[in-house]
Amino acid sequence: KALAGLKRINLEGLRWRLFDAKGQVLGRLASQISTVIQGKDKPTYTPNRDDGDMCIVINAKDISVTGRKMTDKFYRWHTGYVGHLKERSLKDQMAKDPTEVIRKAVLRMLPRNKLRDDRDRKLRIFSGDEHPFGDRALEPYAMPPRQVREMRPRVRRALVRAQKKAQGEGDAAVYRRKKERKSVETDA
Repeated sequence: KALAGLKRINLEGLRWRLFDAKGQVLGRLASQISTVIQGKDKPTYTPNRDDGDMCIVINAKDISVTGRKMTDKFYRWHTGYVGHLKERSLKDQMAKDPTEVIRKAVLRMLPRNKLRDDRDRKLRIFSGDEHPFGDRALEPYAMPPRQVREMRPRVRRALVRAQKKAQGEGDAAVYRRKKERKSVETDA
């Protein structure tokens, strides 16, 4: 199944990128994969041509999500019968087929046009760390570092006050220590 459809892809000149999903946040990983599949990381990118690279994703079962998405995020579909709107939570979908979670996240980030099916064929996802492309020259993809915003000064002061209060050191104790320091300095 993993090798199916490779004959329909022109593999000449394509790089094979290997993404390790272990411990990665689902949305951040999917956005990087969609960029590589579209070829937006290449200087020759044009929106009307499919110049993206092959993407192999391993360890799909070890993906992580932030917040309460594991229980609050739902995948919905309709069977075609009246009143048959089905839904499955992310937790249940991960138990059933974790590869489909990443596939849906990536496909929903791609533009809805005629190139979408060809780009989908270039994405191969495996739930474990084994894959049948060992004979290819795979380039491991290094995820860019996550940029965390510096904490605002007012929030930082509130956090320090809360930590001191948790240690049993309230505002009165801090005020007393400042007063003692001032008295020691004036005596000296």
